[in-house]
Amino acid sequence: MIKSWMVIGGVAFVVALAANIIAPSDIQWFNRLQRPRWLVFEKAIPLIWTVIFICAAWSAVIVWEKEPGTQETWLRMGLYLLLEIVTISYTPVMCKLRSLKVGTIIGGTGAILSVILALIVLQVSEPAALLLLPYILWSPIGTYTTWAMMHLNPADV
Repeated sequence: MIKSWMVIGGVAFVVALAANIIAPSDIQWFNRLQRPRWLVFEKAIPLIWTVIFICAAWSAVIVWEKEPGTQETWLRMGLYLLLEIVTISYTPVMCKLRSLKVGTIIGGTGAILSVILALIVLQVSEPAALLLLPYILWSPIGTYTTWAMMHLNPADV
């Protein structure tokens, strides 16, 4: 029998693969951008997001296991999926459009969605809501970083 964590983890992994759909010229654009001096943790960002996605998937498993298969649970799973799609779209969409403003908007959207999801999930499981805290705490940092980069790269807004 396939376990819920396998399905949720598998879906999260497949969606995350979409982040790799970036043209080399788009990566070059992003790499040439000026960064704030205080951005000393950039190399850790992929690891940070990996931990955040694992926590979110674990949260989704807890929510699914509380009331598997109900309409409300499916709607919550849809919100988890929407949050991941928004998050994963940040890099490829921002780089394709070559717009830090678009990246800031996507980051802000993810931050808002994460809070909404946590409030909805809190009604089902406090531990599941707490597992969304890394996203809630990190997303504004990433969004602020992109916003700060806009001011350092005015031609790429």
